[in-house]
Amino acid sequence: MLDTLLMPFQFGFMQNAFLISAIVAVPTALLSCFLVLKGWALMGDAVSHAVLPGIVLAYMLGLPLIIGAFAAGMFTAVATGYLADNSRVKQDTVMGVVFSGMFGLGIVLYTSITSDVHLDHILFGDPLGVGPDDLWTAGLIALFVVGALLLKWKDLLLHAFDPVQARTSGLPVKLLHYGLLTILSLTIVATLSATGLILAVALLIAPGAIAFLVTRSFGRMMAVAVAVCLFAMLGGVYLSFFLDSAPAPTVVLVLITLFLAAFLRKTYLNRKTAATL
Repeated sequence: MLDTLLMPFQFGFMQNAFLISAIVAVPTALLSCFLVLKGWALMGDAVSHAVLPGIVLAYMLGLPLIIGAFAAGMFTAVATGYLADNSRVKQDTVMGVVFSGMFGLGIVLYTSITSDVHLDHILFGDPLGVGPDDLWTAGLIALFVVGALLLKWKDLLLHAFDPVQARTSGLPVKLLHYGLLTILSLTIVATLSATGLILAVALLIAPGAIAFLVTRSFGRMMAVAVAVCLFAMLGGVYLSFFLDSAPAPTVVLVLITLFLAAFLRKTYLNRKTAATL
């Protein structure tokens, strides 16, 4: 029985999958807290979809794929902000137009070339096929992102809650704004091999949303988000081995299950509190 439970840890590809999952869980969980509080859930979705043409162009030019992904992500984030600030169209509408256009461009470019990089691996990730280069890239990006978020979390928190107050307090609001967009783009690049473009948005929203439902302070929110994301990532990869399913979608299903459990718990407590009044 014990040998069966420990079987996933005996294979090298599963060990790498567990390792990449643990690496990307921390930065995505921390960032999700800021995105949830700031109302930037759609921004994460937009950037994650829009990096596809950057990946394809980088492949065509012989550049590292992460360079193309980061450049496309930053272009999308900056273009979205510019269009929203200089038109009457709301930001969520602009994000929908920009990311769908970029994603469509990426599909058209991909179908026009012959590539040994399978589209499914880009869209849905391939944690079972990660190598040392993927681990180093994700690790370095994760280290930078976590360090930046922990170093500036108070400033970013004020900027998320009240940008006007942040500006009057003398904080560099534009630097914080574009710094957070840079961190978002880097984080998506780090998750490419683990969850792909489409499922990366789940890691950038669900952990923070779950933690928001079960905590009352931001410090605890970050801690709970990291714990939830680690549990979902490692648990999803572990379950996928026995279910013979793709790891990334299994991780997302674990996250959704945890969110529903947190939501039902919150609803029950609210009704219980209302009944006692």
